Amino acid sequence: MRPAQPRKRGLISVLLCLVVVAIGLIGLDPAVMPALAAEPENCTAMNTEQVKELFERWNSALGSGDPREVSALYSDDALLLPTLSATPRANREAITDYFATFLAQAPEGRIDSREIRLGCNQALDAGTYSFLLHPPAKEPRRVQARYTFVYVYRNGDWRILHHHSSLMPET
Repeated sequence: MRPAQPRKRGLISVLLCLVVVAIGLIGLDPAVMPALAAEPENCTAMNTEQVKELFERWNSALGSGDPREVSALYSDDALLLPTLSATPRANREAITDYFATFLAQAPEGRIDSREIRLGCNQALDAGTYSFLLHPPAKEPRRVQARYTFVYVYRNGDWRILHHHSSLMPET
């Protein structure tokens, strides 16, 4: 029985180290903390088709031309790292400001590739998308980008907590 003791202690040590590392990694990302701060009592059911519909809701809001309609889809504590601006947007006013400029180009968006991950009252939709932009008095152009949407379920609705979009590198 003595040989099993060191192996058991070693396994426990490894597990404890993994827990400490996991807690440390979560602690490094303040954007994740509000979503994890309180354990939800119930998980709201969500499937991949519903996540796809959340993108379509956002894309339809772009088509409205109204930056307030788009920014209303974001949670109050959302972070937007936009495609065509180097400025992070961390409140509704800043998000609305970005979309006022972006929507002036009459964007037509489409998903090119995606991966969806589901969690308790959270969903992640990440991949590539492209926009056909129609800048005033200029020729239309297509912009390709990588994206991540993190959705959270709060107060009876799904909202965008985090949206990162970056131009696709030219290769």
